[in-house]
Amino acid sequence: MSLTGYIILGVIVAVLLYAVTIYNQLVALKHNVDKAWSNIDVLLKQRHDELPKLVEVCKQYMKFEQDTLERVMHARSKVSDARESGNVGALGSAEGALRLGLGQLYAVAENYPDLKANETFKHLQTRISGLENQIADRREFYNESVNINNIRIEQFPDIIVARMMAFQAKQLLEFSAEETSDVSLKGLFNAG
Repeated sequence: MSLTGYIILGVIVAVLLYAVTIYNQLVALKHNVDKAWSNIDVLLKQRHDELPKLVEVCKQYMKFEQDTLERVMHARSKVSDARESGNVGALGSAEGALRLGLGQLYAVAENYPDLKANETFKHLQTRISGLENQIADRREFYNESVNINNIRIEQFPDIIVARMMAFQAKQLLEFSAEETSDVSLKGLFNAG
């Protein structure tokens, strides 16, 4: 084989190695997004399991607040449906409704001193608040993973490998304008 043949062969091998490297990096990014979603999913499931306990404790004290309790349980159901189907868009709006319902529930609970003093209620409120904070942290990590994935599959030369291997853009976990707007504390305290 001539020198030109070796050079061409060397260039082909270098391009193939580079393509394999890009492919492996894209696979790693895809799995990071999946892992980030799984981390959110675990926390959503834990919170999903805690909410009925909180509502049950509240029912014992809040005889006249059934509407607030039903809103929380309805929102819980919507989050569960979106989580189980992997629908990131629906999850964002369902999460907003659930957080609004929990905010109203906690505000209404202020009118029930016996409920606020109940150890089970305090424990569940602390547990759910902790899970909410963890979900927010994981949501940030998920969106960062999605962003990195989406940028990489659009950059040159990664786009060539991404298109050849059918890598898809992932959806960010976004929230409705209602959820990101300021909370009306007056409205929450008058909700009861």
